[in-house]
Amino acid sequence: MNWKQLLSAKRWGYEHRDVTDPLDARSEFQRDYDRLIFSSPFRRLQNKTQVFPLPGAVFVHNRLTHSLEVASVGRSLGRLFYTLMKQEDPELDEKYPFLQEVGNIISAACLSHDLGNPAFGHSGEAAISSYFTQGSGQKYREQVSAEQWEDLTHFEGNANALRILTHHFNGKDEKGFALTYATLAAIVKYPCAAIDGHVKGSHHRKKYGFFAGEKDSFEKIAKELGLKQDPSNPRCYLRHPLVYLVEAADDICYNIIDLEDAHHLKILSYNEVEELLLPLCGGENLRARLDGLADSGSRVELLRAKAINTLINGCAEVFVRHQDKLLSGTFESALMDALDPVIVAQMKKIEKLSVAQIYNAPTVVQIEIAGFKVMNALLEEFVPAYLKTNKTLFDKKLVAMIPAQFHTQREDAYSKIRAVLDFVSGMTDVYAVDLYRKIKGISIPSLD
Repeated sequence: MNWKQLLSAKRWGYEHRDVTDPLDARSEFQRDYDRLIFSSPFRRLQNKTQVFPLPGAVFVHNRLTHSLEVASVGRSLGRLFYTLMKQEDPELDEKYPFLQEVGNIISAACLSHDLGNPAFGHSGEAAISSYFTQGSGQKYREQVSAEQWEDLTHFEGNANALRILTHHFNGKDEKGFALTYATLAAIVKYPCAAIDGHVKGSHHRKKYGFFAGEKDSFEKIAKELGLKQDPSNPRCYLRHPLVYLVEAADDICYNIIDLEDAHHLKILSYNEVEELLLPLCGGENLRARLDGLADSGSRVELLRAKAINTLINGCAEVFVRHQDKLLSGTFESALMDALDPVIVAQMKKIEKLSVAQIYNAPTVVQIEIAGFKVMNALLEEFVPAYLKTNKTLFDKKLVAMIPAQFHTQREDAYSKIRAVLDFVSGMTDVYAVDLYRKIKGISIPSLD
């Protein structure tokens, strides 16, 4: 793989047109970022759970604020990578004109990396999958192919993001978001179909990155950018190198910022947070600055900022140092796992404590259980109603509740199921709960 081909500004749906406006102050990749910022799927992230229940009296992060912070860290990673490369090769811009745009490509990809995640965090993904593995959705197994069944039984938000960005939904632009090929490839962490994913010991096939319906779309992107096929399975591809920086930005943010939220919610004490973050703050002596701050929240903010800075510098340096392996597709770990062993060990401590005290905190578990029940119940109602040939009056009314953009003209079971999943996975937490209550008769819409 080579940077000149990997950083293509060719735009999805406009492959044979020059859409560059010489008077536009924005680059093609900055336009990607702006399209995402102003989009409905991105705005809906403000009402989707990140880890903790959506804010009450105390602010915690949701999917939207998380995505904005990941985009900020991603831009810094990209700019630092470019700066380090420029120092080594002053003629870099002549060889690779778009390399200076890496920060913009990564920030756009970071904005979109969670677009496909359903309501209620990972519990929402699990609920969708379990409907087909343990619920009444098991009966559809004989109506779909083996490849299609695999992605139904392993719902993956990353694959759903690619679908949202490229699929032609009814009444919407047939070209989807018309993002650049480079940005689209940078969000696909696991460039394979579900049937080829979930491979132990393989970092780029740990999960999967596109649904059966988007297989041709991803192959088109891979061919344009010169992505290598996986030597162990020609149906799979090796990652676009920028995926590693998008992944690192996400890893940095959720590992560090979940601690900050836990402190706000009094799940972790200040001393616990300081013990975890201070070793990540580099050689700078922060004690005097920390002691000079009046409240623990400000001290946590300082520790968070310094820790993130350390991790950004470390990941960018790893990316530059291992660039040959990244371009050849032989780098088989996350950038965070290749940092200084002392930092890696400290991050493992954070991960272990987060699992024990944050991700299993009562409020987190409660929202996961409630979300699981809500999402599963919605599928139990909408999937059978949409697939039935002879619909009852109740079925017809349920189908009428599905917005026109999600309907499909195709008659096969997979396309119809996917249409319902598009609808349900796009719901916010609040909308899903409200709809659940209405169709179960728990709440009645106002007649005023």
